[in-house]
Amino acid sequence: MPTDRTGTAMSAPAADSRQRKVDAHALSMTVSAIFERLGVAQSDAVRVADALVDADMEGIPSHGVMLVPMYAQRLRGGSVTPASQATVVSDHGACVVLDAANMLGQLSAFQALALARERAGAHGIGAVSVRNAFHFGAAGRYARALASDGCIGIVMSNTRPLMPAPGGAQSVVGNNPLAIALPGADEIPVELDMAMSASAMGKIRLAAAGGREIPAGWATDANGVPTTDAVAALAGMLLPAAGPKGFSLAFMVDMLCGGLSGGGTGAAVRPLYGDSAAPYNCAHFFLALDVAHFGDARAFARTVSQAATDVRNSGRAPGTERLYSPGEIGWAIRREHGSECPVDRAVLAEIAGVARSLSAPIPSSIANLQDPSL
Repeated sequence: MPTDRTGTAMSAPAADSRQRKVDAHALSMTVSAIFERLGVAQSDAVRVADALVDADMEGIPSHGVMLVPMYAQRLRGGSVTPASQATVVSDHGACVVLDAANMLGQLSAFQALALARERAGAHGIGAVSVRNAFHFGAAGRYARALASDGCIGIVMSNTRPLMPAPGGAQSVVGNNPLAIALPGADEIPVELDMAMSASAMGKIRLAAAGGREIPAGWATDANGVPTTDAVAALAGMLLPAAGPKGFSLAFMVDMLCGGLSGGGTGAAVRPLYGDSAAPYNCAHFFLALDVAHFGDARAFARTVSQAATDVRNSGRAPGTERLYSPGEIGWAIRREHGSECPVDRAVLAEIAGVARSLSAPIPSSIANLQDPSL
């Protein structure tokens, strides 16, 4: 039985006629060509494109190539720069602060990862905060990169206010994602990657674009009334996961990201889909814990993988065919897709339109993406 990304069993969905599978490499080439035409260095453009395509490959389209037109608009509008490196503004051993100066978030994130891993190797712990940052996609990608190097990886970001306090009618904190990844002894990652809202805003945008309703409990309308209307939800507020627990976690992430870096917090973080000339002004936090500084790294990895195996092999409720350990579902989805990336047809058409507007090359295998009916 299929599941959602939390591992909850779901009934089998019908084939999604809105999606089309395209060659992942060809799609990444198209996206990277767009960024190159906008002044991003080739190697940087490829890194950003690969990160976006990987999100779609792992079943997270809200952080995937649907973001390309918005990224392009911001690069054109000047609120995102094509810079390759963030500036180190504070460096005290295990702790570093970067100023990204509104560069693409994936690029400043990988710079922060390298610093966090280096400092963790020297001190056992490496903490890097990033201010004046931009959207960096799926947080789990970065936590997983640290885990692959033998570290426990913890990655966070803040966003513009999207959620009210419990009982409130005004957005005061973002849905602020948190990812934690652990090094394991086998190929299946052990990872948490979650936003603090019941659902990501990107999923609501996809539902609105497709004329679909959203599940109850995801959002409210502009008046704070819970709604299943995706369009009304875009003008309203997200609801926190687990009520006051999700809200309080989101508040703490906001402080660890924006507060610790000296960057934006709360309403100082601007709407992602707002004025393309106004910086987004989010902040990020990366924490690497080198397991070898705490004890036997191989033994820890075996413990992690065995615990994940125990979860998968534990007793199942009636009607559940399979259980998943944290992080396994995205890995399984990616394996299932192989070299093909599923993307909404309307998103593909929009990407092709952006590429044509910049005279960016489009591989022949996806040259007809301008027609969403294909």
